[in-house]
Amino acid sequence: MTTAALVSKAVIPAAGLGTRFLPATKAQPKEMLPLVDKPAIQYVVEEAVAAGIRDILIITGRGKRSLEDHFDRSFELEFYLEKAGKHDELKEVRAIAEMADIHYIRQGEPKGLGHAVSVARDHVGDAPFAVLLGDDIMAERAHALEEMLSAYERLGRSVIALKPVEPHEVVRYGCVSPEEVEPGLVRVLDIVEKPHPAAAPSNLAVVGRYVFTPAVFAALERVGPGKGGEIQLTDAIGILLRDEGVYGRVFEEGSYDTGNKLDYLRATVELALERPDLGPELRLFLVDLLHRDDLE
Repeated sequence: MTTAALVSKAVIPAAGLGTRFLPATKAQPKEMLPLVDKPAIQYVVEEAVAAGIRDILIITGRGKRSLEDHFDRSFELEFYLEKAGKHDELKEVRAIAEMADIHYIRQGEPKGLGHAVSVARDHVGDAPFAVLLGDDIMAERAHALEEMLSAYERLGRSVIALKPVEPHEVVRYGCVSPEEVEPGLVRVLDIVEKPHPAAAPSNLAVVGRYVFTPAVFAALERVGPGKGGEIQLTDAIGILLRDEGVYGRVFEEGSYDTGNKLDYLRATVELALERPDLGPELRLFLVDLLHRDDLE
């Protein structure tokens, strides 16, 4: 069995324009859209921290300054909260700035997810690292990144997150041809970006969580521009699985694509239901709402 180096750094690509959520994202980053009372990207950073990773690089672009402001100290707000005696709120906003060592670099121009990951090379160096997409949320109950890191440490190979989707949905994802290794873990034999349902190798779709060996950077150098001149991360994974092997950790639930409007609404409701301060009353409201609809 391969002995793998521990993963100590995470990269969060967050330079996209968020066109799927216009007009809400016309003047604010899609990663800053709130899920209940926290922006989506805070859930992503908290997931990395919960898995033991505190060195985080966020790949940003123009119009993303609010991301940096959110994870920075706000002395004026802190002064107001302290003066007003709002100590719980003060503790919460200070914790946001102290939860991790967060660095930022601009992608420069939108050349695709693969290019965004390649921008992290100098920061990551010759070490394994995690990639968490800024608009993909994994519920805490899934322990997604923790389980992927555990698989990487056992296998010493890149690990990607997968979820089963309906056949008509595969056109929205990268899909894999899997070979089961053990329950919940597959070896990736092939990967196809947004296949037609009739040509999809399976219904296992790639979710926005990855643990990569540093070899992914060499693979990205071999990827040529695809549609729209973008460098596709899927193409680099295809090279990587042939060169050294790639595994997939399958998650049945707990994944939300917050760039998708229906998934965003589902995430908002389900995350709120899990909270003890909101869940009971929200559940009663939803039951009452459905009951009224049944009566109409």
